[in-house]
Amino acid sequence: MEMHFQYLDMRDADRVRCATYMLRDDVSLWWEGAAQGVNLATLTWDQFKDLFYDKYFPADVKGRLTMEFMSLRQKDSYVTEFIRKFDMGCHFVPIINRDTAEKLRHFMDGLRPTIGQDVMPMRPAGYDAANACAFQGGQALRDINVEMQRKRHQAQQSSHPSKR
Repeated sequence: MEMHFQYLDMRDADRVRCATYMLRDDVSLWWEGAAQGVNLATLTWDQFKDLFYDKYFPADVKGRLTMEFMSLRQKDSYVTEFIRKFDMGCHFVPIINRDTAEKLRHFMDGLRPTIGQDVMPMRPAGYDAANACAFQGGQALRDINVEMQRKRHQAQQSSHPSKR
């Protein structure tokens, strides 16, 4: 569950209300019980996140997810999949998540070299700019691969005429 809100001026109570509205199934049932033990009028966003993460990401899971994040590499996955995993993992490594330069460096280090070499000359100012550049590079690489497969298929068709 992504718990990130764009509107920083949103009050804590509103953030909690929006997040709990989105809860489904077992998580919704958990919140019904957890809400009984907190003062909703004074519950801060950070306190809500702490309750949520303590319930669904105990220390051993956080440790495993932190290790996965620290060794995260794009490899053969699409850029969008790498970005999704990167964003999720950032929540468990606040020292990287809060430091914009370190977040950008870690992201760039994880990109597939063929995409990273396209992003580096653009000198992205931050993580979001690097995302956009990487996405464009990934799309271009995918388009090239599709075109190469099409040409290879055409070459195979012309070198092996069908029998009549």
